[in-house]
Order: sequence, then structure tokens, then C-alpha cells
Amino acid sequence: MIKNVLFIILLFSTSLQAAPFQTDTSAYQTQRLKVNALLNQRSAKFGQYDQSLDTKTGIFGFQTKGDIKNSNEILRQIVLNDNNIFKELKILMDYKDEEVKRIRNEANSTGSRINNYKESIKKLQDQNVQLKKDYAAANKEKQITNYIVMFLTLTLFVACYLFYKKLKRA
Repeated sequence: MIKNVLFIILLFSTSLQAAPFQTDTSAYQTQRLKVNALLNQRSAKFGQYDQSLDTKTGIFGFQTKGDIKNSNEILRQIVLNDNNIFKELKILMDYKDEEVKRIRNEANSTGSRINNYKESIKKLQDQNVQLKKDYAAANKEKQITNYIVMFLTLTLFVACYLFYKKLKRA
């Protein structure tokens, strides 16, 4: 049972060390270092426990009460260390959860900004189309006004010419 727990913890610690490419905050990095240190302490204590099981100082090569108490104390220290590891891992997961929330909020914010930009672009495109229509209509009115002014000017010149000829005859 202890070997299974040790295997799972070691597997987890190697997975933490296998992802150095992640961008970590300094608090998260410090927490990871603390967990790794606790895991190293646990491995050392487990080695001591293995050695204490092999220690047989009694008569005829048997373990004494002191050997068993020593082994039990080392085992108790391993369990306490495991409890600390679990506490620190919870803190580490909380940091990771906060980072995920921050990234999610940032993504939502970026998405809403992009949507606002799209709406602004669409609005400006619609205004541009409307301005082109208004310009074309104003240009058409200007042409009609120019034609009317030229027609009236020509009519005035013709009327003046005819009036001048009529005055000359009279």
C-alpha cells in the first residue's frame, strides 16, 4: 500500500517537473519548489524506513522493540510529511485554479473587445456607404443646378442679344 502511494506521489512529482515550459507566477513557482522539496524529504524518509526494517539488533538477528519503535517513528514522520505534501498540493492547485480563472476572464474580455471592434467596423462601413450615397445624390443635384444655371445664363444672353438688336432697329 505504501509503495503504491509512493509511486503515485513520485509519478505526480515527475509530471510537475516534466512541464517546465509553462509560464508560472512566482508564487506558483515557489509553491512547486516547496512541494518538490517535501517529496524529496519523503523519498529520503522512505529510504530510512527501508533501512530501519532491515536493522536487527536483537539476539539471534531479530528486531528489538527499539528497532520496531524506530521504524514506526520513521513511518509516522512519513505520514506527517505526506499530510504536508497534500496541504501544499492543495495550495498549488488553488494557484492553478486562480490562473485558469484569470486566463478565462482575460479571454472573455478579449472576446468582448473583439466583438466591439467588429461592431465599430460594421458601423463605420455602413456610415461609409451612406456617405457615398449622400455624396452621389449631392453631386447629382449639383449637376442639375449647374445645367439650370447654364440654361438660364444662355437664355439671358439670348434675350439680351435679341433686346439689343431690337433697340438697334428702333
